[in-house]
Amino acid sequence: MEKFSVWISLGIAVVVVVLIVQLHPPRQTRSVEQMNALMVITPYKYQGTWVFDDPAVGLSHEPFIAGIDTMIDKAVSRIPNAEKGFRAIFSARDFPGSDFKLEWRREESGGNWYYSDQFLMEGWLCPALLKYFQNAPREIYVKVEELKQ
Repeated sequence: MEKFSVWISLGIAVVVVVLIVQLHPPRQTRSVEQMNALMVITPYKYQGTWVFDDPAVGLSHEPFIAGIDTMIDKAVSRIPNAEKGFRAIFSARDFPGSDFKLEWRREESGGNWYYSDQFLMEGWLCPALLKYFQNAPREIYVKVEELKQ
């Protein structure tokens, strides 16, 4: 009789767990980096330096320096008036139409160095990168295009 009541108790517990799971399904637990999340910024030249603004994350005139500025020069060479602004779409995951990939190399001074196989050079992305990613991604895919007014 004692074994029988243990089995009944166990059966009731299983039924309760199944009902709870069905009534309250687990939440989506994938991070932004695991999804094909695309982000957009609009870099432009300010006092001779490539910068961008993103009020949504508290950035104004955030500069690109230490090689990333040179990569931008090369990437936008065919975009008319790019210094007045261009669209940069980026993601930690590859997406259709991406123009180039940056590969993580190392952390330094709170920022991260990335290498571009297309431009055969490294560039440093400052800690503002972490306003877009929880951690520095191993790869960043980028598409640059003319701003359509």
